[in-house]
Amino acid sequence: MSTFESSLKKCFIETLNIEESLVVDSLQYASIPQWDSVAHMSLIVSLEDEFDIMIDTDDVIEMSTFAKAKEIVQKYLD
Repeated sequence: MSTFESSLKKCFIETLNIEESLVVDSLQYASIPQWDSVAHMSLIVSLEDEFDIMIDTDDVIEMSTFAKAKEIVQKYLD
């Protein structure tokens, strides 16, 4: 696992307060009680802080799975 993916996973684990085993590509918004709308915004803040980026509103809305989060955050780092 890359440093990037480890850092991304850490944001999900700490912000959503979930086990690492739950953080897989198919993890989807609202598929677990911990990832609700309030937690989603906290997750965005965590990702912005961790990677020193500002995520556009459209990307905030599109970030519906862990896999999509990887894709979106990577876009800001390239």
